Amino acid sequence: MPELCRFNGLIFTMLFKDIKQHNKPHIHVTYADHEISIGIDGELLGGEFPAKQLKLVQAWLVLHEEELYAAWNKAVQGQPFGKIDPLQ
Repeated sequence: MPELCRFNGLIFTMLFKDIKQHNKPHIHVTYADHEISIGIDGELLGGEFPAKQLKLVQAWLVLHEEELYAAWNKAVQGQPFGKIDPLQ
């Protein structure tokens, strides 16, 4: 899966043309042995995460919403997207 960002043990990825299971714009996040699918709007679509890390992911989504939708629009068309700086 192409990586969007990585920090604090969290790995954010987005698949190309990933609309079969979740039509909603979303990303995949892994942390240790946990993995979730989460909408760019913060809705948990699948998987489980520790509460602290889930809140961190949801806050990051709010801060990077515009960049994430731009990446989603490219990904569903099969086009490469760039990484997102976690600190900006």
